[in-house]
Amino acid sequence: MTLELNQPAPDFTLPATGNQTITLSALKGKPVVLYFYPRDNTPGCTNEAIAFRDLYDQFTALGAVILGLSRDSVASHEKFKAKFSLPFDLVSDPEEVACQAYDVMRNKTMYGKPVRGIERSTFLIDADGNIAAIWRKVKVDGHAEAVLAKLREIAKNA
Repeated sequence: MTLELNQPAPDFTLPATGNQTITLSALKGKPVVLYFYPRDNTPGCTNEAIAFRDLYDQFTALGAVILGLSRDSVASHEKFKAKFSLPFDLVSDPEEVACQAYDVMRNKTMYGKPVRGIERSTFLIDADGNIAAIWRKVKVDGHAEAVLAKLREIAKNA
């Protein structure tokens, strides 16, 4: 399934940090930054999480919720969140429920070997629960700032 702008964001209910279960549709009324990343405690994923952390107050000032999502376990997420003082929740998707719904699973090559993993992607979901922006094959540098700029643009036009 190809996701398109202005269509409803695929809903999911998955375990997350803070001993909770997050249902995306329950966050309606607030914009949601849903970013998919390959793995906790890897350099790119750490830098991406830190970038969202450092801009967290600016995102929340616009009413937004940030959710990081990977296939790592909740236990792994809790350690990653604590280690880098991440103020937002990390969602665990070991069965690839949301990963499949958002079409982020890709065959990649790592160290010359084929592997299947998450393609770093971000989805900005508006307060009505529709996809407002999509970033695929994300390069970490400047990405959180680009997402924030798009959120500001949407907030201004709301």
